[in-house]
Amino acid sequence: MSVFANPDRRLFTPQFIGQVLLRYAVIAALAGVFAFFSFATTTFLTSANLTSILVNNFTLLAIVAVAMTFAVSAGGIDLSVGTSVDFASFAFVSLVLAGYPVGLAILAALVSGALVGLFNALLISGVGITPFLATLGTLFIGRSTQQLLTNGGNPVYLPQTGISPLFRFIGHGHILGIPVPLIIVGLLIMITSIVLLRTRFGRVVLAIGVQQSVARYSGLRVPGHIGLVYVISGFIAAIAGIILTSTVSVYIPNSGGAFMLNAIGATFIGTTLSREGRPNIPGTMLGVLLLSIVANGLLLTGLSFYWQQVGTGLLIFIVLAASFLNRRGRGD
Repeated sequence: MSVFANPDRRLFTPQFIGQVLLRYAVIAALAGVFAFFSFATTTFLTSANLTSILVNNFTLLAIVAVAMTFAVSAGGIDLSVGTSVDFASFAFVSLVLAGYPVGLAILAALVSGALVGLFNALLISGVGITPFLATLGTLFIGRSTQQLLTNGGNPVYLPQTGISPLFRFIGHGHILGIPVPLIIVGLLIMITSIVLLRTRFGRVVLAIGVQQSVARYSGLRVPGHIGLVYVISGFIAAIAGIILTSTVSVYIPNSGGAFMLNAIGATFIGTTLSREGRPNIPGTMLGVLLLSIVANGLLLTGLSFYWQQVGTGLLIFIVLAASFLNRRGRGD
């Protein structure tokens, strides 16, 4: 029998609506900011601007946020995702500038990002340093190394001519009318979701993130799995470095650090989609989309960059607070 056939079971009461808004805070916030900017500025709903949000705001942050989600899923955090982006970008630019094939440059970039993750893995799983301190140290080392490699932080530009078409295709190409960066992100989301939810490795990583001591007593190779998580995180972040470099045709030292805080914010916003408050790829992508729309919308309204950061911070706080209230109300 339909719930609407019984007058004693009314769904759409203020209490029910409040519970739904708390339970799905990130979706409610996403719908709210989309509606707000649609009315606040006439250019927000144009096809050109919506495409810009996906290609320019969403794509790179989504990749870095996926890398962050892996680290947080294992009960840690990766403050050096920006370093992986930067090292991959530097390797990519250097080899393309030296005349090596683009395919080899891509491979070198991916290896560079994975090596950053391997360094973190050695510190965390080998030495026993906490993920926060280990990746923070890698962040500082990475920043200084880039300054040394570029004579104090000078950008490395690629010439406008003589570069392989494949290089520009990565950042500006289309397949069946869809931008290549969006296709790459779509494939990455699909693969990482399957790895975390459908493979033994993913289930072990999630178990470690929930209760590391229990996972260890169960006979799982906790250090090995955690180490692999950070290698994967660095590898994934390197993909963002490749796309970023192909898009702007320049390597700018420490530019990857701009993604780190928003990647953390998107990952933890995404946990609100899970009843258990666990990191998950779909939730993270909603968090990335939310932050991307806010960044774009505030820019269109002409607000100062600093006010944009305030607005983003308040939004993250509101979504997380709503999720906390929802869990407390359920007694979780």
